[in-house]
Amino acid sequence: MTTLRAHLACMLVVCIWSGWITISRYGVHSSLQPADITLLRYTTALIIVFPLILRYNWSKFKLYQYLIVGLGVGFPYTMASFYGLQELKAAHAGVLVNGMLPIFAAIAAWFLLAQTVSRMRYIGISLVFLANFIMTGGDTFSGAHISGIVLLLSAAIFYTTHMVCLKLWHFDWKDVIVTVPVVNVLIFVPLWFFFPTNLLHGEAVDIVSQSFYQGIMVNIIALMCSTYAIKRLGTITVSIYMSVVPISTALLAWVLLGEALNNFEFAGIAACSLGLFIYSRSQISENKHQSSRLVSEVPQMK
Repeated sequence: MTTLRAHLACMLVVCIWSGWITISRYGVHSSLQPADITLLRYTTALIIVFPLILRYNWSKFKLYQYLIVGLGVGFPYTMASFYGLQELKAAHAGVLVNGMLPIFAAIAAWFLLAQTVSRMRYIGISLVFLANFIMTGGDTFSGAHISGIVLLLSAAIFYTTHMVCLKLWHFDWKDVIVTVPVVNVLIFVPLWFFFPTNLLHGEAVDIVSQSFYQGIMVNIIALMCSTYAIKRLGTITVSIYMSVVPISTALLAWVLLGEALNNFEFAGIAACSLGLFIYSRSQISENKHQSSRLVSEVPQMK
């Protein structure tokens, strides 16, 4: 039952994160600046979880651990994502951020967490990786988009660091939802004054929608679910789920932003689906094999 809840948590994160890329793409082309959206995200979350902050045991982890976990999914991640979204379509941003997570996570988990992956699961990861790049159609990687590519790949590295360190240092969801807003409000609020801003003249609908989705849906609910899932399923499996985001983002952007899907994107969706099927089937098979082995090793009662 715990494993089922973890998989359901991953599915919810995929839904929320897909909406996040779409609404962020809308936000950076609205009356708000990237720094404004970032500020709204963490101050809103801080207000919501403030009672938990007052009761939290801040001696539980070391300062550098709070900083790495908090900033990994904090303003360096959001600012890199938002400025990247000013240059690239939502679907392509999803490819570069979430589509790269399985690769970065597999490398990091192998080095830091000693997590190993079977050959079939590597095939599944490779297919997902290939599918995400098929979706770009090749035009994303032109010289005109180089700064956006670098920013979005940086965002993927930041988020991978966050995911791996959650697992490495045993952060629970209760730790994360207080750590992220506190760390980012303390560090980013002074920096906000040095970035371009239009917050005081922003449209009310933009401010409210970004505050709600960024601060509550993403920074509280999605972080709770992803942390819960990482603790129970591991970094690599959760990153595979996150790599579905480009597909769902492309569909949402098509419906909500009018960003039409082309043949490359349809082919990418098909290849990604196949990769996810191979990965999930391999994982189920490995779990059954492991369970059978454990049962066979239990001494028989006489």
